[in-house]
Amino acid sequence: MDLLNALVALTNFVIIPATAYGAQLALGALGVTLIYGILRFSNFAHGDTMAFGAMVTILLTWVLQGLGVSLGPIPTALLALPFGIAVTALLLLGTDRIVYAFYREQRAKPVVLVIVSMGVMFMMNGLVRFIIGPDDQRFDDGARFIISARTFREMTGLDEGLVFRTSQGLTIVTAVIVCALLFWFLNHTRTGKSMRAYSDNEDLALLSGINPERVVAITWIIVAALATVAGVLYGLDKTFKPFTYFQLLLPIFASAIVGGLGSPLGAIVGGFVIAFSEVMITYAWKKVITYAWPGDWSPDGLVQLLSTDYKFAVSFVILVIVLLFRPTGIFKGKSV
Repeated sequence: MDLLNALVALTNFVIIPATAYGAQLALGALGVTLIYGILRFSNFAHGDTMAFGAMVTILLTWVLQGLGVSLGPIPTALLALPFGIAVTALLLLGTDRIVYAFYREQRAKPVVLVIVSMGVMFMMNGLVRFIIGPDDQRFDDGARFIISARTFREMTGLDEGLVFRTSQGLTIVTAVIVCALLFWFLNHTRTGKSMRAYSDNEDLALLSGINPERVVAITWIIVAALATVAGVLYGLDKTFKPFTYFQLLLPIFASAIVGGLGSPLGAIVGGFVIAFSEVMITYAWKKVITYAWPGDWSPDGLVQLLSTDYKFAVSFVILVIVLLFRPTGIFKGKSV
């Protein structure tokens, strides 16, 4: 019985949260890796793109909630999500036309585009804070839990209760659907194959008649969709605060680099590697050990390697180790 309680506690505080967080990082890292693989630069504005897409979705969600529109147990934000994706896509397409296109025409080095993307990052960050403010914003509604601790205890008779929030279940299901659609698009559509060809060899793709501007535009639209979905799911699962998305840039880039920058599959794997590493290292294991250890022995301390305040440091350390010993990542990246 105690081993079952230990397993429930592990699932409750490590497996479910890390899986949901990993799905959010994977979606964010997919956007970063697509930009790197096709446009060949690291987009430092991606975290604030997530914030912008989530902000637009939140504003429309509030309007819908004010009008009494509801999806029952499912968050109303899902209704506002397509609008958020559309507005974010327009922003990215406009930014590309006004900013990035000039540097592409000049054949600027990738490091120049990285610096330019940092400028775009600060502008987006300021825009989001100006419109919605710097504080936490909540926009979730509907059923809070798929299963609550009390219900689980009554069903099983265990001391430890399992909590599975609606936002966590929604995150996992949505991430699976989005990733499956993206891989199908890249591998089974003419446009997706054109994007992959452009990523593999730009000059040869141009000779084959592929329109580079169309590839670039479609890439930004896909990135807008990935960023908005990731931003909204993170906001529903945790909370929406503009500066939080700026901080998310580190684990997102760590996910993309660990998996192999430029590899979509690597971005997904890297997202879960970073998420489980962060959660497992910052989790206090005392409860699980107390249940699992035979007898009445219980550790005196929390058995926590690092405080949750240092969870982003875990991403940084993993990133440094990968860059030192396997800079190409788990899957050798650089192409979509």
